[in-house]
Amino acid sequence: MRIWPGRSYPLGATWDGAGVNFALFSEHATKVELCLFDSAEAEKEAQRIVMPEYTDLVWHCYLPDVQPDQLYGYRVHGPYDPANGHRFNPKKVLLDPYAKAIGRDLRWDDSLFGYKIGDPGADLTPDDRDDAAFAPLGAVVDAAFTWGDDRPPRTPWHHTFIYELHVKGFTKRMPEVAEKLQGTYAGLASEAAINHLKSLGVTAVELMPVHHHVDERHLVEKKLTNYWGYNTLAFLAPDLRYASGGTARESVHHFKMMVRALHAAGLEVILDVVYNHTAEGNQLGPTLSMRGIDNASYYRLSPQDKRYYMDFTGCGNTLNMIHPRVLQLIMDSLRHWVLEMHVDGFRFDLASTLARELFAVNKLGAFFDIIHQDPILSQVKLIAEPWDVGEGGYQVGNFPVLWTEWNGKYRDCVRRFWKGDGGTAGEIATRLAGSSDLYQLTGRAPYASINFITCHDGFTLQDLVSYNGKHNEANGEDNKDGANDNNSWNCGAEGPTDDANIKILRERQKRNLIAALFLSQGVPMLCGGDELGHTQNGNNNAYCQDNEITWLNWQLNEEQKGFLEFVRKAARVWQEQPVFQRRKFFQGRRLRGTDIKDISFLEPNGKEMTDEAWNAGFVKCLGVRLAGDLIGDVDVRGEPIVGDTLLLLLNAHHEPLPFLLPLTKPEQHWERLLDTAEPADSEEQWPGGKPYQLKERSLAVLRTRIPEEAGQTLSQSQVETLLHVKERLPEPTASPGLVTATG
Repeated sequence: MRIWPGRSYPLGATWDGAGVNFALFSEHATKVELCLFDSAEAEKEAQRIVMPEYTDLVWHCYLPDVQPDQLYGYRVHGPYDPANGHRFNPKKVLLDPYAKAIGRDLRWDDSLFGYKIGDPGADLTPDDRDDAAFAPLGAVVDAAFTWGDDRPPRTPWHHTFIYELHVKGFTKRMPEVAEKLQGTYAGLASEAAINHLKSLGVTAVELMPVHHHVDERHLVEKKLTNYWGYNTLAFLAPDLRYASGGTARESVHHFKMMVRALHAAGLEVILDVVYNHTAEGNQLGPTLSMRGIDNASYYRLSPQDKRYYMDFTGCGNTLNMIHPRVLQLIMDSLRHWVLEMHVDGFRFDLASTLARELFAVNKLGAFFDIIHQDPILSQVKLIAEPWDVGEGGYQVGNFPVLWTEWNGKYRDCVRRFWKGDGGTAGEIATRLAGSSDLYQLTGRAPYASINFITCHDGFTLQDLVSYNGKHNEANGEDNKDGANDNNSWNCGAEGPTDDANIKILRERQKRNLIAALFLSQGVPMLCGGDELGHTQNGNNNAYCQDNEITWLNWQLNEEQKGFLEFVRKAARVWQEQPVFQRRKFFQGRRLRGTDIKDISFLEPNGKEMTDEAWNAGFVKCLGVRLAGDLIGDVDVRGEPIVGDTLLLLLNAHHEPLPFLLPLTKPEQHWERLLDTAEPADSEEQWPGGKPYQLKERSLAVLRTRIPEEAGQTLSQSQVETLLHVKERLPEPTASPGLVTATG
């Protein structure tokens, strides 16, 4: 085997067409050995090569006789001194943090731990067993791929509709996807999967973690898995589990094929990424990669005792974001996924952790500074989960420009309003209008708010209206895991019921929540499966359920098919109406010569809400008028954007209320677009000044229209807008992959 000096950059294993350059950062190591394995079944390395060069704290060499698909790992020498933060153990084969593909997943064994399990000193005594037969291995990748004319859709934020999904769970039971492709990257790229997404009007899919992750040992022993994947092992490698053939080469190739297919359908790909911690856990966790390569550099260690880790994530450790090489790893990972894998953006799990300089969250931290000046990353979609479990970690509204946020305050308020809680009128108005209290003062726009009712973490929409409490017994933690405060309401019975009235109420509540989502300013995000009535049987923390609890069921009954059509209808209203896709916050501007403002909040008597009305704790009904001729924005050609004037009527009360409709121009009337109490289409009309019979627990949407016989002239801008919308809208047909349930 020829061994050449090679280069210290780039880090990782890089195939250049003639050989492979290997480079590994370790500031405190005394020696590094590169281990080459002949196959995934090999119990030990075929060759062990001492890295000959050490430049700028990087160990490196070049092997002209190595080619793509080569499996490899490292043995790193240095002190085993936990008290000073060092946990080197050359008996352990370590995964390259820059591995671009996983050649072999780990198999749990005591030898994977750097210390002697069961020793009285806990983690203080090094373990001398060799773990080569069990350790995860990287694979050298040939990055060549035919992208053709692939290009990012670059959907503007204010036109974006996000669909959160799990790569496996989305298609695992989809009947029109070939069985061998179900639950894979290729399955998500299938015609049936894409057609369903397009039928909803989705513009971006947000994939739950696809970085290769580890199933924790305690879960495997319970015959469970970390299904969600928030336990990352490799930041540059696609998860091997979702490659239909299960090989390293396929994991990379099939991921790229998936992105190319989604882009061809006009769909952006956003990755849910976990850079706040790794799968190595706390001081009692395994030694798989960074811990054995340079523990003191990669992790945040306690200033009082470097044996222990600072934990802002609840997962045992926190990456050391203030170390330049750790920042480099994260930035290199992000750029890899954009430049090499063509993804369009990222949702950062527990993003507050990334902003912690020392202890406090600092929105001007190095992480944000580096992203903002990066010509690649500053131009993709950036979404923060704006909290972590550390002190001061709840940071909704506090992220800088260029960032959007999962708006947890929106979720909680909308849930409480439709549950019937009093004292929510003022906040629901603010949330519907884009949460200006959170984002306007920092120079951000309404689309900084990612609005959602449910997500992977918590109840599904069906369970939100079916359970008062969590039912997580299947997780094996005595129902102690998962959130206890869900703002849910079972509508009168806990779980499944045969009571027809309760079932009717649950369906209406689901329609209310979905309608509110699409009729709010900001970016709507739908949790995959909610449109199908997916239930997890009350489990609000199904992170370890890789089974029918989490896999979507595509065999729909008539009730489920009806709800699916309602979701499509609500999404079309959002997509067709410019007043819901504003780039600017409302200003309270008036239409010259009238009392009409860009947004008005109304009482059931048709008059504007007074201070007394806002402060009444029992208010559960209000109207929102959105003036389509006061949007105050222009299209890409500089033409004013003008749309319909819409009226939203919300009644969370348990009794019906007549709502007096505002007066319109003499030649106009109010036309109903949607009513959650009457989901079937109807073309009824009402003159201004007349009451609309708003049913109990319902939401209605009306628009002003000029009767057809009176005629209406559209501007060139309006005509082009309508044509653009028509091109984006799906045909109103049932999506492939749906099968009617029988029996």
